Amino acid sequence: MTVEACAEDTKGQTCYICTQALHWKTKEGLVRMCSCRGTSGFAHVSCLAEEARILVAEAEENNLRGKVFDERWVRWNNCGLCKQEYHGVVYCALGWACWKTYVGRPEANVLRMHSMTTLGNGLRAASQNRERLGLLESQFALMQRSRVNREAILAAQGNMANCLEDLGRIEDAIELSVQVHSGMKALRGNRHTNTIICGLNLAASLQSKGRTTEAQSLAAEYLPISESVFGPLDVNTLGLRSTYLRARCRDPDISLDDWRKAVSSMDDLYRTAVKVLGTQHPLTVQCKDDGEASQKALAEIDAQASLEALAL
Repeated sequence: MTVEACAEDTKGQTCYICTQALHWKTKEGLVRMCSCRGTSGFAHVSCLAEEARILVAEAEENNLRGKVFDERWVRWNNCGLCKQEYHGVVYCALGWACWKTYVGRPEANVLRMHSMTTLGNGLRAASQNRERLGLLESQFALMQRSRVNREAILAAQGNMANCLEDLGRIEDAIELSVQVHSGMKALRGNRHTNTIICGLNLAASLQSKGRTTEAQSLAAEYLPISESVFGPLDVNTLGLRSTYLRARCRDPDISLDDWRKAVSSMDDLYRTAVKVLGTQHPLTVQCKDDGEASQKALAEIDAQASLEALAL
């Protein structure tokens, strides 16, 4: 199914890892679903998984830790060329490959726990949210049994909150997100990467519930911090900007002039997302849909105002 989803995009291409169109052993076709352009980024899921496995194994053998290890681990879900996260069924396929690689280890093994998170994120990318919730609940119970650190527990709860929102349980998601954000902020401060991501997730949930004032305030608080920590073109920063503008355009008290400015900013954000993430990335698609909906609503208001002016 993963190869079929990418079939139109991959015609006539070869894997950048093994340089073949068909995998020599599995005979599988090519995928992409990252932010690469042109002829870059095509690969077999098996090649991507094997490359990630080797990089992580080398890190373990050489006792690498911290940022150096993390840069290798993210190859389970990030493209080695464009450095952006895979999305859709490709992320899901890599998530399963990651889980199968480490599932045989003791249940308290760190990489086994990491692989559960990677699989969970992959299931989310493929909109398999009921399956994801079951996985996350199992992971949380395992973490409690293994007495992992507080930060890891909060991160796991943050993933559960995202899953609840995706399942339509917005109130439950907000309640849990508030706890996670507060806990992470107290533990790490508001400039830590995990805290920023928690702030983004909470702001997005508040916006989804129609609590636009709170969503705007929280997104506005974290936008400059995210720009400083992640960079202005990072997907988390773009996500915060998108959440802020979505809430801004849905604010019932916004003036017409401010609405026009917000819609113009949405256009700018969409162009940036296309440049950085590509046209198929979920955030780019969301920016396009939000911009078109806001422009349509604004055009209807302008048309109504014109009719009223003619009637005078």
